Amino acid sequence: MVTQVTSFGRSGLYDWMIQRVSAIVLSLYTIFMVGFLLLNPDLTYDQWSTLHEATWMRVFSLMVLLSIGMHSWIGLWSISTDYIKATGARFFFQSLCGITMFVYIVWGIQVLWGL
Repeated sequence: MVTQVTSFGRSGLYDWMIQRVSAIVLSLYTIFMVGFLLLNPDLTYDQWSTLHEATWMRVFSLMVLLSIGMHSWIGLWSISTDYIKATGARFFFQSLCGITMFVYIVWGIQVLWGL
């Protein structure tokens, strides 16, 4: 069995599952947010702030943040291994993507949890 060192999961099947589960989480969050905005046409800052102060919403938003990171890493890794043949350029691209996702996730956690 050949495994890829830089893939997110242990194999292509795990990467595929992570992509599908993260897509479901992202879809649910999108549906929830669109529904919330449609049901609150005169939304105030206090209502928005109250929604995002709730622990369940912070956890849901954290799941979305992590899902974005995993989903995008797998997608960009797949694209880069398919289309960037030069090892150095592919390594640079994947490193840049990984660092960017890490920074966004850490920044998102700070925003969500006020750390």
